Amino acid sequence: MKEGNMKPLPDKVIISCAITGIAANRKQCPYIPYTPEEMANEALRAYNAGATIVHIHAREDDGSPTVSVSRFREIRDAIRQKCPILLNFATGAVGIPIQERVEHIRQLQPEIGALNMGSINYAIYSEKKKQFYFDEVFANPFQDILYLAKIMQDANVKPECECFDAGHIANTLLLMEMGKLPTNVNFSLVFGVYGAIQASPQNLIQQINLLPPNAIWQAIGVSLGQWHILATALAAGGHVRVGFEDNFYLSKNKMAKSNAQLVEKAVQLAQLIGREPTTLKETKEILF
Repeated sequence: MKEGNMKPLPDKVIISCAITGIAANRKQCPYIPYTPEEMANEALRAYNAGATIVHIHAREDDGSPTVSVSRFREIRDAIRQKCPILLNFATGAVGIPIQERVEHIRQLQPEIGALNMGSINYAIYSEKKKQFYFDEVFANPFQDILYLAKIMQDANVKPECECFDAGHIANTLLLMEMGKLPTNVNFSLVFGVYGAIQASPQNLIQQINLLPPNAIWQAIGVSLGQWHILATALAAGGHVRVGFEDNFYLSKNKMAKSNAQLVEKAVQLAQLIGREPTTLKETKEILF
């Protein structure tokens, strides 16, 4: 079938899965993994469902967040025993010195490291109660961004540039121009965090238009707005991320019981417009 004047979409889409995050807990979603073994099981399920990258925040057994190198090592080893999915380690945190936030990248050398490209107010808001129950400043000054970028470069870890607003894209382009970031970074466009750009197809298109030609990018939507963001991203030729860090729900009032169910829905959305999830080999060819 001829596509007329429509630009052909890429056949393949990389699906990433952020399996746990740091802010949510089991009171909100009882299926969030805490322990290394639980994370490994979730990573395996996500991989079997079509994800080729798993985004990791470390937690203690009680669910509290940690940047402990030993804990990240336990998580890495547990996942590696289960499946060959690519590892993307988080570096974001509030109130923790930058040196501690990146030591697991330096020592463990995952394939990918999340690199936050600017500062924002970071909040979680209850529309029902009309109040914030998480309200912090997520500080990422240029000196910290440059420090993280150098650590990743030295460790041969590919940076995934997390952009929560238009200015973060500009920051990424500036560091690329300075030679501090590779030209083939993966832009990770985040929507729906209170304090940053909100989730809407219009905002996604605006952000895409700020990217350099032929940029590698994925879209992330927080809460139920995720599915509108992902549908738009897939139609625009981008890659996507799902997972309990970002959203618990398959649809209104229907909570997913595993990260794999969220991956499966992303696969279904992609297939509806003729795209298929990448294999591990294809993901590596696109990113590296």
